[in-house]
Amino acid sequence: MLRVTVLCVGKLKEAFWRDACAEYEKRMGNFCRLSVIEIEEERLPDNPSQAQIDQGLQNEGRRLLAKVPDGAAVITLCIEGKMLTSPQLAKRIEELALRGHSDIVLIIGSSHGLAPAVKEASSLRLSMSGMTFPHQLARVMLLEQLYRAFQINAGGKYHK
Repeated sequence: MLRVTVLCVGKLKEAFWRDACAEYEKRMGNFCRLSVIEIEEERLPDNPSQAQIDQGLQNEGRRLLAKVPDGAAVITLCIEGKMLTSPQLAKRIEELALRGHSDIVLIIGSSHGLAPAVKEASSLRLSMSGMTFPHQLARVMLLEQLYRAFQINAGGKYHK
């Protein structure tokens, strides 16, 4: 069974975000082995310099990449990434599995983004939208789209 990991910087603070994520995590149990792993966000001063932000991203990046299994297909969520439709995302996931990837890792960074090393490790830089969303909502949206992708690939009715 395909293993899907969602790596996130930071924790879900409000119960309603946790509840929404838990619902999609439960639904995906029929399609894959899903795990959501949170790493701690770097603590930065109130008005950090660019150098402090860069150092924080580098530290987060090392911790994120340490959680990626060898041979995993990595997808990063980046504002500059490619926008896909739900069927296109479903096709990408299916293609990765057909190419022999048993692990797919999707990475959501902090409010400052992702370290260049994390982006370079990815086979796809994905953008959810041209709009900006809170990272907690982005996690819910990503889990929903993953569930939708698995439903599409299984010929389910959820997408219709």
